[in-house]
Amino acid sequence: MKTFLVGGFVRDTLMGLYPNDHDYVVVGSTPEGMLSSGFKQVGADFPVFLNYRGDEYALARTERKTGSGYGGFDCEWEGVTLEEDLSRRDLTINSIARDEEGNLIDPFNGQQDIRDKVLRHTSDAFAEDPVRVLRVARFLARFGPEWSVAPETKSLCIKVWAQDSWHLTKERVFKEMEKALSEPHPHLFFEFLSEFDLWWFPSLWMEKGIPQPPEHHPEGDVFTHTMLCLQEGVKLRASAREQFAILCHDLGKPVCWEARGNLHGHEKSGLPHVEALCDKLGVPKAWRDLALKVCEWHQYSHKILEVAPKKVHKLIKALDCVRKPDILHSFLKCNIADARGRTEKFHDRPYPQADYLRECLFAVREVDCGAIWTEAVRKGMSVELRQEAIRVAQIHAIRGVKNQWKN
Repeated sequence: MKTFLVGGFVRDTLMGLYPNDHDYVVVGSTPEGMLSSGFKQVGADFPVFLNYRGDEYALARTERKTGSGYGGFDCEWEGVTLEEDLSRRDLTINSIARDEEGNLIDPFNGQQDIRDKVLRHTSDAFAEDPVRVLRVARFLARFGPEWSVAPETKSLCIKVWAQDSWHLTKERVFKEMEKALSEPHPHLFFEFLSEFDLWWFPSLWMEKGIPQPPEHHPEGDVFTHTMLCLQEGVKLRASAREQFAILCHDLGKPVCWEARGNLHGHEKSGLPHVEALCDKLGVPKAWRDLALKVCEWHQYSHKILEVAPKKVHKLIKALDCVRKPDILHSFLKCNIADARGRTEKFHDRPYPQADYLRECLFAVREVDCGAIWTEAVRKGMSVELRQEAIRVAQIHAIRGVKNQWKN
C-alpha cells in the first residue's frame, strides 16, 4: 500500500499558501484492507476513509458517467493507478501528488500552470460534472485577476454549462456560490459565469448595459457597480451572507429601466427578483431576510440624515433591529459597500449615516418600554395607545440624537 498527498494540499503548498486539508490517495489496498488498518469508511458510494485525525484517504479510483446529475457515476477502484486517479480530477493544478518521500508526481504539468497562473482542465473527464464549471469560477475568485482560464477550458465550460447546468441541484450551486462569496475576489466568480450562464443568475445578468446617472455612478452600468460593491464588501470583511445581500441590492434597476427609462422605485421593484433568486438557490432564511431588507431600504439609509425622526424610527422598525441589533451592523456594511462601489474617488467615501443610525438605535433601545407600558396600563389606556406611547417616546429619543448632530 502506498499513500500520496493530493489536491489542494499540494497545490497550496506549491503556491506558498497555507493548506487547510490533508487529502490522500491510496494505491494498492482494498476497502477491507483499509478497515483492518483502523480506518473508518465514510460514504457508501466511494471508497473513502478517515484516519484517527480525520484526514481523508481515498482509494485511487476512476469514474464512468452513467446518467445525469451528481449521482450518475459508476466508481471503479480495483487496479487503478495513481495517474488514472489524477486524470479524473478537474484542473491540472489539482492533479499533482506528493509521495511519502516528498517527490512530486505531476503527469499533467500542473506545476507549469501554477507558474503561468492558468486554470486548465486535466482531461475530458472535466465535462462529466457541470459543478466543475463553478469550481473554475470559484478558483478565479480565490486567486484573483492575475489568473486566467485556458481558452480550451473556457470553451469546454461553455459547452458543459449549456448542456448540463440545469441538472445541478440548488444545494450544489449555493455551496459553490457561498464559497465564492467568501473569497478575496468574489466578483470574478460572477464575471466569469456572466459570459455564458442563462439559467442560474438571469436577474443579475440583466444589470449589464443598464445606465446610471453619471454624477452618482461614473463607473458605468449597474452590473459594473454591483461587482465593485462586492470588492468593497471584501475590504469591509463582509460575510458571505452580507455579500449576497450586496449582490442583490440593485436587482430592481433593470426592471425600472425597461418599464420607464429611469431607476426610480428600484428598491421595491427588486424585491420579487430577490425572492426568486433566493428560491432558486435555496438560500437560508437569514440570507433572504437580509437581502430583502438591503434591497428595499438601502436608498432610505443613504438619505437618513435628511429625514425626520419618525422616518428614522420607521427604518429601525422595518429592520427589526431593536429586537435584533446585529441586523443593523450587517445592513450598514452593505450600504457602505454600495456607497463606495464606484470609481476610485468614492472608495474612501465617508458614510456618517452609519454612526448616526447606530446612535439612534442605541437611544431607542435605552427607552424603558416596560415602564411606559406599566404607566399606560395604570391610566387605563388601550393596547393601541400603549404601543403609540412607546413609539412616541422612541421617536423623541431619536430627535435628541438628531439635535445633537445638528449642533
